[in-house]
Amino acid sequence: MWSIASLTSRPVLRRLAGAAAAVVALGATSGCTVPIDAVAGISVTADGHLLGVMLVCGHRIDGATLYVDNDNPDKTADVGSWTADHSLKTGLATWTLDSPASGWTTTGSLTPLKAGTTYTLYGWTKDNSWSSASVSFTLGDRDRLTPGKVRYDRISDNGDESEVTVPMAEFKAEACKDM
Repeated sequence: MWSIASLTSRPVLRRLAGAAAAVVALGATSGCTVPIDAVAGISVTADGHLLGVMLVCGHRIDGATLYVDNDNPDKTADVGSWTADHSLKTGLATWTLDSPASGWTTTGSLTPLKAGTTYTLYGWTKDNSWSSASVSFTLGDRDRLTPGKVRYDRISDNGDESEVTVPMAEFKAEACKDM
């Protein structure tokens, strides 16, 4: 009976096994990311209600989730989740996070936000075909917002991320350029 070992040398087998392991590892890590084609942000209304802000750059977003940002993924907890009645298409959408919003369905009331906690808002599609860049914030960040301003994570030309607060018109004009 023939075997691969009898037809090839051990160094060749080791190289082949190493190459196969590298291909498997690359495939396992490269297929886990949902492409980003939207930008999430936060703002506030004139009466101080927290707003979700979503700028869809070209495809669609079906909903958004707010969760507690934690270094340990097992400790991550959803604080709120919203599904748009109709998929968000290219353009800007806003909705209140702490009260019922027209055009959105929520799984429940927003869990009260706590001082000293970092929250992250991101957008998603039901089939995981697209997602949004997320925005992280604390209550202090929210308290510094004024109506008409949006906080979001801007990506510079060299790939560095930084949280910025800009007028809504600037967010709408510039945020998709980071994609």
